[in-house]
Amino acid sequence: MKPVKEYLEYRDFLHDFYAEKKHTHSFYSLRYMGGKVGVDPSHLVKIFQRQRHIGNSLIEIFIRHCELTGSDAEYFANLVRFNKAKSDGDSKMYYEKLIALKGAGAWSLEKSQYEFYTQWYHSAILTLLDFYPITDDYAALASRLTPPVTEATARKSVALLKKLGLVRRKTGGTWELTHKIITTGDHCRSIAVKAFQETTMRLAVEALHRHPPEKRNISTVTITIAEHNLDRINELIAQFRESLLQMAHDEKNPDKVYQLNIQFYPLTR
Repeated sequence: MKPVKEYLEYRDFLHDFYAEKKHTHSFYSLRYMGGKVGVDPSHLVKIFQRQRHIGNSLIEIFIRHCELTGSDAEYFANLVRFNKAKSDGDSKMYYEKLIALKGAGAWSLEKSQYEFYTQWYHSAILTLLDFYPITDDYAALASRLTPPVTEATARKSVALLKKLGLVRRKTGGTWELTHKIITTGDHCRSIAVKAFQETTMRLAVEALHRHPPEKRNISTVTITIAEHNLDRINELIAQFRESLLQMAHDEKNPDKVYQLNIQFYPLTR
């Protein structure tokens, strides 16, 4: 089976551990494992099926039974807490602990993918590269953003994009897009994208004061709807997004990077 540090769901690890033990030891069964860790066999099945969690008091017992030691044991403990986290803040905290515990060689790319999503200026610079010739004048690049970032931040951002294979140098020394798409696990994407959305929403609030009305469009409306129309409304929002994406794709002479946030949420139960 895979090492524990390749898992982002502790119940998958436990299921694979059980399957391997059962394959190599004829006596190993749900009843045997349950007796060793103090869990009813039927409850173990529900854990394997991701229907139940183990209690925090059982974490150390499972660690000993699975013979995990050192950083592997610490990884498993944080993995349980990560999978059981009820808030975005806790999920983010435990996820960052997990990628740190994986070690430099194993988590380098995964951490970079995660970092791309958690800072707004990475996607802004990546999009800017579609029409703005960037060389090594990182001060000029930094000043193009609003709000502006530091020269060092711009330099590190381009280095990250290069590491992810999203940009490459052209013959003349300028950077260009590779049009590669970042692929990350569902857990990573969910946590990082939420952080990205929170950041861009804060930028939208700041934009009310940073940019004149003719340079922005921030409007609000409170409406009444029937719940059975939610799917239709979400379809209309999706169609609107697709229309704008197609317009951006067809644009021959872009000269600005804009951020679009569509916010639609209930105000009553």
